[in-house]
Amino acid sequence: MGNAGDWELSKALAKAILYDRGQRRKWLGRWLLLTMAWMAAGLWVVDAFLSKNAWMFLLWWAFCFFLVSMLIIFALYDVLAVMREEGKKSDERFAEILAEHKKSSDE
Repeated sequence: MGNAGDWELSKALAKAILYDRGQRRKWLGRWLLLTMAWMAAGLWVVDAFLSKNAWMFLLWWAFCFFLVSMLIIFALYDVLAVMREEGKKSDERFAEILAEHKKSSDE
């Protein structure tokens, strides 16, 4: 496919995820599961290894912090997108009601 084709595919995938509420919610759920699994692994699976190596401990939990931060940013984006979508629906409905009222008052 090539470098340009990969870039276009990535942009199309990002648009599909960011502009469709259902897709956003699916990806938010996946990201949440990944974050929770990463934290659980750090707490119960590799805790002995992490307690022996300070650098691995810092890297592990720094990555965990990154995952949580990105999850929060993505969730905030979702909240703002839903507010924008619902506001647009509200404005459209208000315009319809106003047009109906104007039409009925002209008759």
